[in-house]
This record gives sequence, structure tokens and C-alpha cells, in this order.
Amino acid sequence: MGAALTYDFDTPIDRSHTHSVKYDRRQAKFGRADVLPLWVADMDFAAPECVRQALAARTAHPIYGYTVTPRAAVEAIADWQLARHGWQVEPDWVLIGPGLLPLLAVCIEALSRPGEAVAVPTPVYNPLFEGPERLGRRVIRLPLLQGPDGQRMDADAWEGALTPDTRLLLLCSPHNPGGRVWRRDELERLGALCLRHELIVLSDEIHADLVYPGHRHLPLASLTPELAARSVTLNSPGKTFNIAGLNTAYAIVPDPGLRERVLAAMQAHWFEGANLMGIAALTAAYRQGAPWLAALLDYLAGNRDLALAVLAERAPRVVCPPPESTYLLWLDCRALGMSDAELRLRLIDAGLGLSPGTQFGPGGSGFMRLNYALPRAVLRAALERLVPALS
Repeated sequence: MGAALTYDFDTPIDRSHTHSVKYDRRQAKFGRADVLPLWVADMDFAAPECVRQALAARTAHPIYGYTVTPRAAVEAIADWQLARHGWQVEPDWVLIGPGLLPLLAVCIEALSRPGEAVAVPTPVYNPLFEGPERLGRRVIRLPLLQGPDGQRMDADAWEGALTPDTRLLLLCSPHNPGGRVWRRDELERLGALCLRHELIVLSDEIHADLVYPGHRHLPLASLTPELAARSVTLNSPGKTFNIAGLNTAYAIVPDPGLRERVLAAMQAHWFEGANLMGIAALTAAYRQGAPWLAALLDYLAGNRDLALAVLAERAPRVVCPPPESTYLLWLDCRALGMSDAELRLRLIDAGLGLSPGTQFGPGGSGFMRLNYALPRAVLRAALERLVPALS
């Protein structure tokens, strides 16, 4: 706990009128501008001092022109992956792009054709199934099992859902909204399924660094050379260091043939240029941000445990397995007997803005997603509104 005392996560920061999606879209999203916003998955904490210093140093130079990606940035990515996840990444495997979702889109375009099928375990972060649909792919939804200890893959049951024209499988690892950190045996079974059906895996690993003690994130591509050759790993420092607005992400593509196809699609969309400020922030975060991240995870674990304890004591019909990663609670409200519309309005009337489970696709009905990455006093206030609404 001592490390957390050197960082201030307790002081509220006013984000209103800063063009924040989370705060400044409350009226449009919930019909009132005064709800406590617990929906968009960014944090109400200041970015690390090392990131702010790096941005200040770069803005001190008065020209912000076209920028190439410096070797130092991709080396920082490779070193971070090795230090945090034990994955030996070659810098030449790394492609920098303007955000994880644009990279996801170009990978779908590069590695499948319109009309072909893309498999997606659901419920899941909605762009993973909305993105392929927008690009004219057919989405095969693979249902995750919801149990008392969280969501589970069922690779054996998924086998029969795949079709001969299925080209890609989109994985969210760690899982959003469920907070699961997939175990090695789960990933191995999934990997075997993908190899049998010659699928390419696009693995969204943006929450990989936000994993709590007792669990370990394993990049799917790190398991075997065969999986590495059929994997594109998408990541960003945006979630980890609360710098998503800098729109800088990367794809790790070990296989030269896949990498050439992805790069060609990036070039077709003029995605080659680096975000000047995002690169400065990424490099500083990966080189100097580990102590801040350790303190953050300690604070988030305290918030998680507080919320779960309050719910267990005062709203016991709401079930929520402890998330193993992320800063999101996946609240199972089905025992309350309310429709999804009633549940959402009940919470809005209580002054709370959460993400409805239906947003995350099949299997999300009756659930709500709550973001607890906020100062603890604000979280306590939110729980005082939440409990009577769900009791």
C-alpha cells in the first residue's frame, strides 16, 4: 500500500467542458447532464507525471509538423512487452497507427473480404462486432458462458458454429466487459480451434497491463510459433496510462506476410504517420511509468473491493464476480426482474450513467457495466445512489 501514497488518486478533477465524451455527452446519452458518469472506459485520474513532462517538453518546441515514428518508440514497446508479459517482440514487428479501432478496421480489411465471416465471442466490447458489420463482413457470435466466477470460453461448442468462409476470430484479452484474464489452458484450446480452421486472430489486448495480483496476462501470440504466425495483437498505452485521447496505438504482427498485408491496408488509408504527441507520451509511459502503474493497480483494487463489499452487503441480488483485470464491474441484475429499459431508467433516475449490457451484444441483457476508475469518495457517493436503485 505504501507505493500508492506517493501518488494522488483521491483528488477529484473537474472534466466538465473539456470536450470529454464521458462528461460532456451526458445530456445526449442520458437525458440529463448531472448524472455521475460511470460509462466510458477512461479514468478520472491525472496521467502520470512522466507523460505530462514529456508532452510539455515536446510542446516547448514550436513546430508540430509531420512526424516519423522514432525507433525509440518501437523499442520501448518491445521492452515493455518483454518486461510486463514475458513476450519477446522484435521492433520490426510493430506497426504504429492512429488508435486501436482504426487499426482493427484496417486489419479486417487486409485479412478478409466483404461477405466472409468473422467470429467474435460475445458479449464483448461492441466495436469488435460492429466493426466487421460496418465493413460488410458476416459476424458469427460465439456465446461466452456466464457463471458465478465470471465468463468462460467454450471452444468445443464453438467448433460447429464456424463456417468454411470464416477468416478471422476477434478476441478481447483481457475481456471487456467481464474482466476475465484468460488462462493458458483456455487460450490454448482457443488457439487450437483457430489453427484447425486456419483462422487469423485479431487480439485486442488494450487492458493487458491492468491485471490484478494473482492473475497474469498471456499474449495469445506468445504461446506458440504457429499462433504467432496467425496473430495480430492490438494494443495501446491509452487505457493503462489514461491517454486514450492522444490516439496512438500499435499492431504487433510477427508474420512477414500478414505484416505486409496490414501495412498495405494502412498505407491505403494514409495511416503511416505517427501522432507527434502520442509518440512522446507512449515512449515516456513505457520507459518511466511502471511505478505509477503499480500504485494505480493498488488503488483500483481498493475501489473494486469496496464496491463488491457494498453490493454483497446491501444489494445481494446483484451478482458480480470480482474482475481479474480492467476497472469495470459487470453487474448481473437479472434477479431483479426488470427489463433492460427499466433497469437503465432506474439508474438514470438515481443520478447514475452506466453502460447497458445490451450494448455488448448477445448475452448482455440484464447486465450493466460500471467504471470504478474514479476517486474513492466519488465512488462511495455513486454506491450510495446505486444500492437503493438495485435493492
